[in-house]
Amino acid sequence: MFFCYVLLSQKTGHRYVGSCENLDERIRRHNAGDSKATKHGVPWVLLHSETFGTRSAAAQRERYYKTGRGRDELHKKAAERSPRRQVGGSNPLAPT
Repeated sequence: MFFCYVLLSQKTGHRYVGSCENLDERIRRHNAGDSKATKHGVPWVLLHSETFGTRSAAAQRERYYKTGRGRDELHKKAAERSPRRQVGGSNPLAPT
């Protein structure tokens, strides 16, 4: 079983998208600072995960979440899960 996952940094508020075979171990490694790409944002919490039968399917979903449309979908999922107050001028997609 393979996973596509989305982490949220409690420190920076940034999201990280990845895929792996052992989700619990991978999250532990992210929070231990073992990953150069995520050590700046420790601690990380799991925002979303999906299960796939093959590594390639999980990697394909990871690539989708890294596209503009995929990021928009993740933004909506995050807003539904825990709405956050936005600082004025911090949303580049808001109409001006």
